[in-house]
Amino acid sequence: MNLLDVGIVTNRLVLKPISMEYKDNTFLEFTEEITTYMCPQSPREISETEAFIQEGITQLKIGSDLRVVILKKETQEFLGCAGIHNIKQQHPELGIWLKKAAHGNKYGLEVITALKDWTDTNIIYEYLSYPVDRRNIASRKIPEALGGQISREYEYIQIDGNTLYLLEYRIYSSS
Repeated sequence: MNLLDVGIVTNRLVLKPISMEYKDNTFLEFTEEITTYMCPQSPREISETEAFIQEGITQLKIGSDLRVVILKKETQEFLGCAGIHNIKQQHPELGIWLKKAAHGNKYGLEVITALKDWTDTNIIYEYLSYPVDRRNIASRKIPEALGGQISREYEYIQIDGNTLYLLEYRIYSSS
């Protein structure tokens, strides 16, 4: 399967493979505020964003990760990025971030539901993993809406010394 050709369309959104076309949007919107409860930290220079995108393109080419940009269907406005990581494994991991202006519209649930549906159709897996900081209530609602159950809790210390208190949800296939 060529992940560079994957396109997913929902009622309001388009998910398409990550590309350098969105490097400026990604750099500007992946801010410290957005990464408060995330393992990756916001980039300080555009070259860090370019490296992130290039890694995503490489992962698409080798078929290990489906990394996508999230666009509004009607306007093509950039909203954020999402992905299914380690799709060749039994426990792929879902991840998402949305720019601040896109919060509160249930785009996250729409994106993760679409990625789960795509995975159910195209990948054989035991369950999807969805790690989220326990303090990030809005993000916790996403796996819970999909029937996800907490399988473990652990701490992750970021490079800057901040601690994340992660809950790892398991979301099982509908098929």
